[in-house]
Amino acid sequence: MTDSRGLIRQFISLYGGSPDGVRVFFAPGRVNLIGEHIDYCGGNVLPAALTLGISAAARITRARNIRMGSVNMPGSPTVNLDSPIEFDEARGWGNYPAGVMRMLADRGTALLSCDILFAGDLPDGAGLSSSAAIEVLTAVMMIRLAGYDAKFTPRDIALLSQKAENSFTGVNCGIMDQYASAMGRKDHAILLDTRAVSSEYVPFRFPGYTLVIMNSHKRRGLADSKYNERRAECEAALKSIRSMRRIADLVMATSDEAEAIPDPVLRKRARHAVTEQSRVERAVECLTRGDADGFGWLLNKSHESLRDDYEVTGHELDILTDAARNSNGCAGSRMTGAGFGGCAISLVRTDALDGFRVHTAREYHAATELNAEFYTAAADDGAREITL
Repeated sequence: MTDSRGLIRQFISLYGGSPDGVRVFFAPGRVNLIGEHIDYCGGNVLPAALTLGISAAARITRARNIRMGSVNMPGSPTVNLDSPIEFDEARGWGNYPAGVMRMLADRGTALLSCDILFAGDLPDGAGLSSSAAIEVLTAVMMIRLAGYDAKFTPRDIALLSQKAENSFTGVNCGIMDQYASAMGRKDHAILLDTRAVSSEYVPFRFPGYTLVIMNSHKRRGLADSKYNERRAECEAALKSIRSMRRIADLVMATSDEAEAIPDPVLRKRARHAVTEQSRVERAVECLTRGDADGFGWLLNKSHESLRDDYEVTGHELDILTDAARNSNGCAGSRMTGAGFGGCAISLVRTDALDGFRVHTAREYHAATELNAEFYTAAADDGAREITL
């Protein structure tokens, strides 16, 4: 989380005035612990909100516009409150918060004129869902500034933010990212039923172990096109299984039904969905009893399935997770997110962290000439206003 008082100083430097009336808000990024690429197959997933995320300082003004700035991104996008809020290519990154403002306005929420300065400590392009964080952050901020707190639950905010990304910015994302950012709880993961959009909290505490996020620094150039391709393949696999038995979603298939699909590619995609759903269920059991070794084993198996059956890992993530697993003190490692670059996660013995970083970074660089970056993070609460 960005230092709040430092952010206020930057806000004053940009917009002038005094700190009076400046309020600070925060929304976490998310990491999906396990349950990858099954959120659009009706599956259960296990994300956690992070201590890393995006903060914003905001102050109500008398103007009829909303001015935005960012410590991390160029540009000064604006929203004119006397005109309908529409997507504007020239607004760039500002379309993410603008889309949420549009959804709020459509629901009758009064948008107050204000100045906003965003700042984040999520690694750029790493797949920790900065877009969902800024959407959820904007929703919480605008709702609280206008005094509409009682009208929106965190679940409402997640759904509204997802709708903004789907319909305003045109990204066909699922609900997981926004849900985790809005609904996070400290020291807990979220077991999210993506079909019902309901959840329960699962303790995420392994004494003596630390969650390490590893940024491969391989840009996810294929992620978007392959994401659409995999979704289409899963729909085709479901259609094939429905010729045998009527099921609502791919994760409801049995292993035998997945293996009976004639097309070898579709068979592999279905196999991943079915086995990954099972791994989520077993992961909940491991978290409940604090079984770090069992959870680590499931991380390894998840990565192998994503590599062999779903084919979304890529050379760099395979090298990175192999190097991590071969490091002393690592219980398990897997890619997280869309794949083809971005991040992987490892569960590492806390007393072995320094050696883990050195060994993993060295092996990864030797094989790829890329420099991995390491972050330690814990499960955190969802989006909120920060009390100064």
